[in-house]
Parts: sequence; structure tokens; C-alpha cells
Amino acid sequence: MIFKATKPTTRPALRKVRTTPTLRPLHHRLDPQRVEEIPFHAPDGVRLGLTRIDTGERDRPAVLLLHGHTASADMFLLPEIRNLVDVLLDDGYEPWLLDWRGSCRLPYNATGQKYTYDDVALHDIPAAVSHIRSRIGDDRPLFAVAHCIGALTLSMSMAAGLVPGLAGVVAQGVFLTPKLAGRTSLRMSLAGELLKSRLDHIPVDFRTVGLRSRYTPLFALASRKASCPDPTCQILHHSAWGTGASLFVHEHLTETTHNRLAELLGPAPLWILPHLRRIELARTVVRWHDTDHRYAALPANALDAAGRIDTPLLLLTGSDNGLWLDSQQLCRDVLARRHPHLDVTCTEIPGYGHLDTFLGRGAALDVFGHILDFLGERR
Repeated sequence: MIFKATKPTTRPALRKVRTTPTLRPLHHRLDPQRVEEIPFHAPDGVRLGLTRIDTGERDRPAVLLLHGHTASADMFLLPEIRNLVDVLLDDGYEPWLLDWRGSCRLPYNATGQKYTYDDVALHDIPAAVSHIRSRIGDDRPLFAVAHCIGALTLSMSMAAGLVPGLAGVVAQGVFLTPKLAGRTSLRMSLAGELLKSRLDHIPVDFRTVGLRSRYTPLFALASRKASCPDPTCQILHHSAWGTGASLFVHEHLTETTHNRLAELLGPAPLWILPHLRRIELARTVVRWHDTDHRYAALPANALDAAGRIDTPLLLLTGSDNGLWLDSQQLCRDVLARRHPHLDVTCTEIPGYGHLDTFLGRGAALDVFGHILDFLGERR
């Protein structure tokens, strides 16, 4: 009996995993001639990304934008909405965007050399501020708007005195006193212990791993009782990389933004969890490298050293922040008690979560005005 050979079904090609420190192109609607990509390395040699939006005017105050972990500068440039860069440009500012080593435009979260948040606070942020200062001079005001881990690591840089003279800082979601829900903290601890021998990161794009992979159970767990059928949305909105937290209010995202989630947020490295757990348990930003003299410039406890912060602070948060809860209100109260001389304001955005304060379709109306008011009073 003769059997007819059949041609095997061709599977769609998976996205290639980047192993070289090449920046993925930014996605924006600006004139390419206005977007200056600056070759930039941290002092320890790690390739980063620094982008300046050229306005043609040399007297505008500069604003450094810092994304959260696994996000990127793309979160401030969404072409489908009126984004933060649009608003800053229209209000007379010069935006600078840093892709620090936790950016999904870079490959370090899934491949490459491991790092801690000490490296971001000691190397990435101070180097970016120093470079911007070298370009704009000391006379023009320099502000910073930071999101999530970008704000948390910035707080350590500020407490260490490594970024003096900022005209003002807007910290969204969290700053000096991180506070997670009990179940999130528990899941984070369990994941770190149970998965560390099998996984080094948790992806968000199911298309890159396929159905028959070691990551499938994580996506299946995230899909339980989820209202959205998209696997990336499930593992982010419904589960926050498996921690059980929510990263945004689903209804605030446009369809285009929702479909871009796998591009806007990358894999979460599990090897960063020990430092994050230490920070969360201490309820403040603490140094990981206690015995390494190379990190001696960082305080052991940022809250204890917060008295040296010389910058006005706006602590911004959504009222429905499902990740960091009321961390910003806690930070305001603790700083008022321990360092009453600091200029600290806390603003809560009704109905907003965590990421949608920047990615939401109505963020320009509901959120960005608070940022502009704060900057405008100090420019």
C-alpha cells in the first residue's frame, strides 16, 4: 500500500529574540527630523537610549521622562492619543526621553547581563541628567516626570545627591514608600522561589513562546476569570506578570493601544525579584549591594537620606492603582512627619489605575493638566 506524502503545515514565524543591545525604533508621529537619537552608554558600559525632541528653540525648560520597568520611551509617544510629549511641546517644554536598562526597547530583561535597581539609580539616571545638563547648560530649568520603577529608582538617585538641582519632579504611582497588596507580595515571593530554577523572565507576548512552552501554565493562570480574550492583556491587566495585580483600567485604553500592549510592555525578569522584595518589605527604597564598595554612593535606606532632596515633588497616582495601592499617600504622610521641610504635593486622579495615567485615551484631559500646572509654577 502506497501512502501519499503530505506537505507539513507551515507555522507562522516567531519573533526573534534580540540578544544585542540594539534599540528597537521608537513608534511616533513626530517629524523624524525633530527626533534626535543620542548614542548613549551608562558609566558601567551598558548601552542605553537617550532621545531629544528638537523644538528649534534653545530657551525652553527641559523635561526628562522616565518609563517604568519593562516599558519604554514609547509610553510617552503614543501616536493614537494626545500623548505627554505632545502636551509638553505645546506648553513650551523640550522633552528628553531615557530608555534605561529596564526598557523593552533593549534586550536586557530577557537576555544579557543581569542588574539591580542600584545600577539604574547609580548609573543610568545620573548619567542622563549629566548629559542633558551638558547640552542645555545650568541656566535652563530641568524637570523630571517618572513612572513606577523609574520614579522609585529616581528617588534613590535623589536621596544619594546624584541628581541635584532639578527644578521639580513628578513621580507617578510610587516613589519612596512602595506598598503592594498582600496577595501581590505573596505571589511575588512564591514566584521568585518556585520559578527561579526554571525561568529567568516572564514574557507578555504569547506569540513569541507558542502553545507548547514552559510559559503556557502562566498564561493559563492569568486567563482565569479574565474578561478580555487577549493573552497579553490577561497577563498584564488581569495578572501583572502573574502577581495578581492590575496595571490599568481596561476601558481607558483605545483599541489601538490595547493591540500594542505586547510592544509597549516587555518581559519581566525574575532575577530582579529579590531586590524588589527587599524594597517592598522595608516599605522604602533600599540598596541591594550592601558590601560592594562600587555602590557606596547610594544610601542604605533612601528614606533615611531623603532630607537631602532639594527638589519640589508632585506625587501622582490613580485612585484605582491596583499595583502600588496608596503608596503615594503613604509617602506624603511619611515625608511630612520625617522631613517636614520638603515641598511635597500628592494628587489622586479619580477613576484611573496605574499605566492608564499615561496610556489612557483621556489622560491629556484628566492627568496631564496636573503635571503642567506643577511644572508651570516652577519653570
